[in-house]
Amino acid sequence: MHSYPDARTVVRDLSPDEPLILNRPHAARRAARFFVEKFPGKSLYAVKANPSPDLLKVLWDGGITHYDVASIAEVRMVRKTLPDAVLCFMHPIKTERAIEEAYFEHGCKTFSLDSVEELEKIRRATKDAGDLRLCVRLRVSSEYSELSLASKFGVEQAEAAALLQATRQVADWLGVCFHVGSQAMTPFAYVQALDRVRAAIAEASVVIDMIDVGGGFPSVYPGMEPPPLEDYFRLIHQHFYALPIAYNAELWCEPGRALCAEYNSLVVRVEKRRGEELYINDGAYGALFDAAHVDWRFPVRALEDDLFGADADFAFYGPTCDDADYMQGPFPLPEDIQAGDYIEIGMLGAYGAAMRTDFNGFGRAQPVEVTDEPMASLYRGDRERPEADNVVSLR
Repeated sequence: MHSYPDARTVVRDLSPDEPLILNRPHAARRAARFFVEKFPGKSLYAVKANPSPDLLKVLWDGGITHYDVASIAEVRMVRKTLPDAVLCFMHPIKTERAIEEAYFEHGCKTFSLDSVEELEKIRRATKDAGDLRLCVRLRVSSEYSELSLASKFGVEQAEAAALLQATRQVADWLGVCFHVGSQAMTPFAYVQALDRVRAAIAEASVVIDMIDVGGGFPSVYPGMEPPPLEDYFRLIHQHFYALPIAYNAELWCEPGRALCAEYNSLVVRVEKRRGEELYINDGAYGALFDAAHVDWRFPVRALEDDLFGADADFAFYGPTCDDADYMQGPFPLPEDIQAGDYIEIGMLGAYGAAMRTDFNGFGRAQPVEVTDEPMASLYRGDRERPEADNVVSLR
């Protein structure tokens, strides 16, 4: 893949009619090294955030050896791309055929569950295997996260002890996992969840071999300035050691967004301007799903050299024939921007390229590699600490 210094150089060289995905392998590799070196345990990449084989190889080169897969398709893809990777099937509801194939054909021994029915399914599909590493998913709050993941999965607190006891009888290695929601804006999200884990383990009185604090580690977006990730790691580590678990128990996490958000940006062209609305050639059915459906604000910048107006707030329409293909923003851009101008939309590595569809025939986006820095970063070491941390200490 040809490499360019930045988005402006790409536009000048290619004058693209269709959107371009800009890849920054150095940014993803840096994020991987950060987690490998600073998180006090094992980091699993949550593949659903961005399943690009090129990205998987970059993360592997950065030291990520374990991968959180959520479907048999992800199992196959990661095993093909990274033959030596450790696969962990962390979706709590799976088909028996998927479990069987993952275990017998792809060497996956780690599975999550949140019910006795799923436990029995795993037992049958693996033919009562004696080397299963099973993780009971506990339901926890998502109140401190921008996107909730609290309602769909997880055993309730009142039922957790019984499920832990039943799973201990089947598992060679037993873990507890949870997910505090996406883009957790304070470390207290994990402190609160680990308090629930402590209560469940104490009631169950079983040996626990692993605690998986899941995903939720944030990135930087307009209006969302989280505390440094080191604050999250420090408090998680403190509360992990306060749990009633085996002396050699492992600590895991499953970052998705935090490992891949800085990997991609998107170059789009303005096809029409109507007042403060810009019609662009990507949108809700492409890489901008989150901008449309959860009003996620991404950083933007104009790529023309002849725009001198002060910034004005714009909304975007995507290219399809659907009114839902709308992103209200606001996206601040020069007030004199017009049709034919190009825009770079940043921090789209997580749930951006991964969500693209071919609806209305719009879906193609050529990947191009660039070597400049992403629009924001948690990992360069030059970010000022937010004024309000909302960090708590060990109680």
